[in-house]
Amino acid sequence: MKLLNCRIESANNSESDFPLNNLPFGVFAKDKGTPRCCVAIGDFLLDLSVLFDAAVFPELPENVFAQSTLNAFMGMGNDKWSYVRKQLIELLRADSATDAKKVKAIENAQHLQSDATMHMPFTVGDYTDFYAGRQHATNVGTMFRGAENALPPNWLHIPIGYNGRASTVVISGTDVHRPLGQMKPPTAEIPYFGPCKRLDLELEMGAVVGVPNEMGKPVTVAEADDMIFGYVLLNDWSARDIQAWEYQPLGPFQAKVFATTISPWVVTKEALAGFRVSTPARDVELLPYLQEKEPLLYDIDLAVHLKPEGSAKPTTISNTNYRNMYYSAAQQLAHHAIGGCKMNTGDLLGSGTISGDSDKAYGSLLEISWGGKNPLTLDTGEARSFLEDGDTLTLTGAAIGDGFKIGFGECTGKILPAPDFNP
Repeated sequence: MKLLNCRIESANNSESDFPLNNLPFGVFAKDKGTPRCCVAIGDFLLDLSVLFDAAVFPELPENVFAQSTLNAFMGMGNDKWSYVRKQLIELLRADSATDAKKVKAIENAQHLQSDATMHMPFTVGDYTDFYAGRQHATNVGTMFRGAENALPPNWLHIPIGYNGRASTVVISGTDVHRPLGQMKPPTAEIPYFGPCKRLDLELEMGAVVGVPNEMGKPVTVAEADDMIFGYVLLNDWSARDIQAWEYQPLGPFQAKVFATTISPWVVTKEALAGFRVSTPARDVELLPYLQEKEPLLYDIDLAVHLKPEGSAKPTTISNTNYRNMYYSAAQQLAHHAIGGCKMNTGDLLGSGTISGDSDKAYGSLLEISWGGKNPLTLDTGEARSFLEDGDTLTLTGAAIGDGFKIGFGECTGKILPAPDFNP
């Protein structure tokens, strides 16, 4: 696939996250106005409500883009998603015969991204986080249980997950307070209460459900893939010391509920279609309901950047790829629904931490510093085992094409001190 030449010149820059090949969806506002739906193109965004009013989408029954979330549009399904994308490409192609009225509509709908405020792109129904990266699971298991027992007995058979908190899924740029909680060091007899000391990031991708299924009705992996609207970058912040004390027997709770950050742009499956790759070869054959009949993972380069407060620029602390996952989002969704669980428009599935096969490609500081034993040295000369107050974390990602890339923008959050709380 080649770069699609766009009438908006900044979209033709090979370094842009948002060429015409991409067209990710988001929600924006200008000058404290009402949020509404948009797509990113080059340095700009286009107000989709304005384009609807200019009859760019005549087959849509109503102006779902005047709403403050993408949920209504996402619920329309694949045919309408593809239709809107095709209409936009035809409108914006440099060689298209776009009439004067529609050219004027583009001008009226166009805003610099730097002049806009981005909002949560969709209302999150429920949030489920998975533990589906083999290298990450192996690293963490080795640290806590030894190499011989690194993976739980069920890990190669099912995508393990837990239900998180939709209420604290936030958009990029939202500050995150260091959480408070109970912790118990291995040498202590009883726990203590206070600010988390081992605050971490988790580099993940998030799959966004567009089309719901019926309660009590399982879906196949192929049907699950059809239900997915698109993907976002996702940082599932983690309080490692709180988690170590609480996670047995039911898994993470307070260690995970304080914040999950996503990027403001949802990149569609259709934009990523040329970058599909197969999941890894299996040590153990999956049961039939989890088997994929076609490649459903994606080749997406990912990076983590850490910037201490006062630093002029960040240090890139990890480079990895989404293709390192053991289970695809479609497999995760199919497993989620297999027992009869109803998945709704706006449900969010976290991939699990994405790690490669070296400490330069690990998706968390827990792994990079190996539990704090091997602190990371930043470009500033400072050391980090875990995150400190004032640190800013930024995730970036893009599928790299021939002279273009399908980018996700940035997923950023700054760590603030724990709240002042004296019970």
